[in-house]
Amino acid sequence: MSEAGIASGVRRVEGVTGRGALDLVEALEANLMALCDTVKGTADNVLDKVTALRADNRDLEKEIARLKQKLAAGTGTDLTAAAVEVQGIKVLAASVEGADAKSLRDTLDQCKNKLGSGVILLAAVNGDKIALVAGVTKDLTGKVKAGDVMREYAGRLGGKGGGKPDMAQGGGIDVGALPEVLKSLPDWVSSQLD
Repeated sequence: MSEAGIASGVRRVEGVTGRGALDLVEALEANLMALCDTVKGTADNVLDKVTALRADNRDLEKEIARLKQKLAAGTGTDLTAAAVEVQGIKVLAASVEGADAKSLRDTLDQCKNKLGSGVILLAAVNGDKIALVAGVTKDLTGKVKAGDVMREYAGRLGGKGGGKPDMAQGGGIDVGALPEVLKSLPDWVSSQLD
């Protein structure tokens, strides 16, 4: 059943004998048959079936990632219409449905490109957790830093985060507070410019 070193030059070998060995073989055979039923195969081809399923799963994961990236590109364009102007700076705070951390970053890049110049905070709710990304275009990092935006807003949502002047990531847990917190970004940016 197993073997391990328990002291210098001493190995422990564990096994089963007699009726225990028969019970073990029967349990292994039952597991094999259950696996065969699950993958609709036989004991002869179950390994091939499982290998094929793993390959299909990897392909589907790649397709999901590609579709999320495509969705992020389209979402970024739509979101920029909601940007408001604060002392001559475009400010965008929005929640993106169904996004993970990578697609949030992709959406952030799309928004930065579309706005040209601005401060952006994006959030995505996954269960009881909030993923956050903040971005500031390079021309504004002398006035507002993405890391400061992230520390402020992740903190307001019961989490933490940080990053560089132009891009930061974080998270939070106060899902109920998210809408009001996002609405406050223009006022916060205005306070940083005074």
